[in-house]
Amino acid sequence: MHRLALLAVGVAGLTALATAPAAAAPPVGAAATETVTSCGNSALQAGLATRLCADVTGDVVEFYGRVSLAGPPSPGSPAPAPKELFTTLSAAVVGGTSFDTQERRVIFTSTTLDVHGLAATAPCGSTVRGTFGVASYPWAARPVVHEVTITC
Repeated sequence: MHRLALLAVGVAGLTALATAPAAAAPPVGAAATETVTSCGNSALQAGLATRLCADVTGDVVEFYGRVSLAGPPSPGSPAPAPKELFTTLSAAVVGGTSFDTQERRVIFTSTTLDVHGLAATAPCGSTVRGTFGVASYPWAARPVVHEVTITC
């Protein structure tokens, strides 16, 4: 009799699980939005390696500049001295709207530095071009460029 009672409870439990709605299922038509990161080519500016990257999430694009040492320091040499950099970050839809331009003073030490702060919404299907310039006395900026296409 004890085995019959356990069997009945087990069958009832399986029936309840089979009829319960799935709580983790996303609503019909809802799409998960993921972030796609891409970076342009590296170039020397102010004696440092610079690169412009973009994070695209849906129709929002965030450009950020990356500054790092151009190569490893010589063995046994002291760490490079901190360097004051003047950065310019800008973006625009190709053939259309220009977004904000951000100018920022940063101090670079020997570790990679990301300069964030420029995000905007762009129409689906558009191409957005970003530029990142780095200057440090006596070197003028020679901006790097990176383009992304918004594929909502």
